[in-house]
Order: sequence, then C-alpha cells, then structure tokens
Amino acid sequence: MKLTGKQIINGTFVAGGSDTFNSVNANLNTPLDTVFTEATDEELGNAAEAALDAFKTFRNTSHTSRAAFLRNIASEIEGLGDELIETASTETALSHDRLKGERQRTINQLNAFAKFIENSDWVRPIIDKADPERKPLPKPDLRQMQIPIGPVGVFGASNFPFAFSVAGGDTAAALASGCPVIFKAHPAHPATCEMVGVAILRAVEKSKVPAGVFALVHGKSTRVGSTLVMQSNLKAIAFTGSFKGGKALFDLAMRRTEPIPVYAEMGSVNPVIILPGAAKEKTEVTAKQLAGSITLGAGQFCTNPGVIVMTEEPQTGTLLDKLTEELSAVQPMTMLTQTISKSYLTGIKHQRSIAGITPLLADPKDRIVPHLIKIKAEDALKNADVLEEVFGPSSVAVISDSMEELITFCGSMNGQLTATIIGNEEDLKNAKDLIEVLTTRVGRLIINGYPTGVEVSPAMVHGGPFPATTDSRSTSVGLTAIYRFTRPFCYQNFPESLLPEELRK
Repeated sequence: MKLTGKQIINGTFVAGGSDTFNSVNANLNTPLDTVFTEATDEELGNAAEAALDAFKTFRNTSHTSRAAFLRNIASEIEGLGDELIETASTETALSHDRLKGERQRTINQLNAFAKFIENSDWVRPIIDKADPERKPLPKPDLRQMQIPIGPVGVFGASNFPFAFSVAGGDTAAALASGCPVIFKAHPAHPATCEMVGVAILRAVEKSKVPAGVFALVHGKSTRVGSTLVMQSNLKAIAFTGSFKGGKALFDLAMRRTEPIPVYAEMGSVNPVIILPGAAKEKTEVTAKQLAGSITLGAGQFCTNPGVIVMTEEPQTGTLLDKLTEELSAVQPMTMLTQTISKSYLTGIKHQRSIAGITPLLADPKDRIVPHLIKIKAEDALKNADVLEEVFGPSSVAVISDSMEELITFCGSMNGQLTATIIGNEEDLKNAKDLIEVLTTRVGRLIINGYPTGVEVSPAMVHGGPFPATTDSRSTSVGLTAIYRFTRPFCYQNFPESLLPEELRK
C-alpha cells in the first residue's frame, strides 16, 4: 500500500499543515520514507464537524447495519495481509508472531462487538408500565434504554499497534454504540495506523455509512491531542498511555465549557503477592513463570508485574535467588521507541538511588535488560516513588516482616489495574483479609496466574481505581466497554408508535 502521510477526514485525505515527522525503524533507529503531516487546528475542527453531522444519521442506524459495518472493518484489516504485519514490525520491533496474534485479537474484538449488538438486549431496556389507578397519584409509563452519546476522540497506545489502536477496543466499542470516532494516530507507528485507517475507510464505503463516522489524524506534538480534546462536538475521550499524558488530557477536558468524560488507562505496577506456602512449595516454577511475565514483550505491558510482595521467610531468599537467576539469563531487548528506552533506563537509575533498596541484578548501564531490586516494606512506605511504574522489564521485591504488615502495605498502594495472589490451598484459606483489602485497590484480582495477558470477554475488567485509570467504573477491554459511549435515556408516556423498537413490549 502506498502511504500518504495525511489525515483521513470525511472520507478524503488532507494535509494542509507544515509540521511533519517520520516514523522510525525501531530496530535500527533510522527514519522511514513516508513523511507524516500533523493535523492543523482547522482540520481537527473539520473532523469534529463531520463527525457531528454523521452522528445524526449513524446513531439511528439499525444494530444489524452497525454489526455489518464492524464485520466489514474486520474483513478489510484481514485483507491487508502480511504487509500490515511487516509494517508494524518495522515500526515497533515486535515479532511477526506477536503481531499476528494481536491482529487476530483485534479482528475477534470487532466481530464480538458485532455479535453483541445484534441482540437488542445490549441497550439494557427497562420497561416500567403506567398504573393509572395508583393512589394518591397515577403512575406514568417510564421506559429507559442506553443511547449513544455522540462523537468521541480516541488516542492509541504505543505498545499495542492493533488491539489498542485505530480499530482497537475503544474504536470498536464506540462505533458499535453508534458514536463516530476521531482517532489520534500514535506517532510511534503512524504507517501502521494509516494502513488500518484505510481499511476502515474502505469499510465505511462498503457499508454505506456516513463518511464522517471515522477520521484519522496525525500529530507528534501535544498540540494535536490538546486541540482534539477541546473540540466542542466531542462527548468523550478514550486514552491508553502514560499517567502524565492521560492526566493532562483529563485536566484539559475538565476545563472545557462542557466538561466531558475521559476514560484514561494510565498504567500500573500490578502487585504480585507470593504467600509463604507457595514460596516454599513452588519455588522454581513460580520464579520461572514470574520472570516470564516480567520480561514478556520487553515488559511493555500495562499489566506488567512491577511489584512483588512477600513476607520474610527462609524460602523468600531462595525464591528471589531463583528469580534473579532467571532474569539474568534474559538477553538484551529492543523496546518500542528510543524515548521509551531512555525512560526505562532513567527510571532504573532513579530506583537504584532510593534509600533502603538492595539491587539484585547488575546496573544495566545502557542496555535494555531485566532489572530487580529489593526493599523492606517499611522503607517502601517511606519512599513511595520506589513503587512508581518503570515501563519495561523491571520489578521491585517488597519484603514484609509479617502477614499483617503485608496486608497494611497492600492497602496503602495506589489504585492498580490488577493484583495477583500466588498461594497454596492453605495460604488461600487464610487470605480473606488480604483479598478484602485488594478488592478496594484493583480492577481485577488474579489467583495463581499472572497479570500479563488480558482475555477479551464479557466479564473482563481492564480498569481500576485512580491513578490506574481516571474512571474505575468502566473497562477498556471486553464487551461492556460499549457503555463508556452510551448514556441512559428515559421516555415518559410515549405512545408505542413513537418508542424505539427495543422498548415496545
């Protein structure tokens, strides 16, 4: 596919700006050929106007029509074939196998949302019929359902060029609900973004939905994202990325004349609590599996286990020795971008300067290799920045003097996407208080598993209390993500002929 480096707005390619950038070969750190032009303020305004105009029609399309649209997007993405995988691999340094799996996950997400909305129960209809004989006043007829909120802006993630990107979960959920999407392409893989954007454009044409239903805009500077958030026609923002970026967009949205919800997923350290029985009985397998989770994808997962919590027992040292051995055998890795690599090394340098830490692996210097340090729980409580996320294959072992101190420590942690408990049968019988504390701190609690790897299913929650996200009431993975982009609406005393079909019962 010949790339344009332009925005896709209202079905056409446009690039009226003068600010440009290149995508980069992640392995070689050299610029690639296509020059991408940042969206101008005018273009962003045009995209928002087109989205609002499209919403007037798109919100009223049948569920079956929107389902067909989603399936057409999935088909068009699949039709991009190996060229899409090769492009994404060049821009991200991710393996072909990893990317093929992620592409299939993205296709599956689109098809799952299509199937979900074909059953009209997804709008959550509530029919509360009138009672004219009720005393002292007659009861009105009240009927409620979920309706789409309007055009939304979606920001892609650096670490998932398909599943959390142009046609990823947020886009699929928004389109399924009846909301047009303006997608801000991630500058770490703009060529990949354009290819998927073209696939959606083809699906728009094939499905005969309004052209303004989808827009793709480029920008390396913060101006583009900030200007997008401030478009008055937008009714919500979805973001996956850093705390700094997500919080900035959230604060900006709150300063609008009409504040709008920002569903920002901003990372997490995802504590793994290893209880004494498991540490003793499953030392080697736990060390191996935990090392695999820490280093999976060079540690570039928002569910990467960045904190390991244990009590001080004789077997604790043995497990940490085994974990150190496993991690030390991992070869240097390539991260998604040079900026991410530098941030990882800077974060490690800061961690190693914190009072009370004991390094368990050598200083990586300028190499992207695993990193592991140890600290007592009481010292970690005094130096909270040791628990800040270091995006990459790094973890902190926090050692408590007792189970009571371990529970207190877990209860003091900030909001997280996940927490994991590794324990044997006896450990888990005695873990009620620990579980109770963790349910207040995380969005998903895992028993005898590892947090990396998020199943796309109706029951999944990929979210959590602040600062993991800006709204713990929603998920960015799974079918209930659709409710980020809907709101409840009540029809009172409507004749049946004027009611939506879902409420005619």
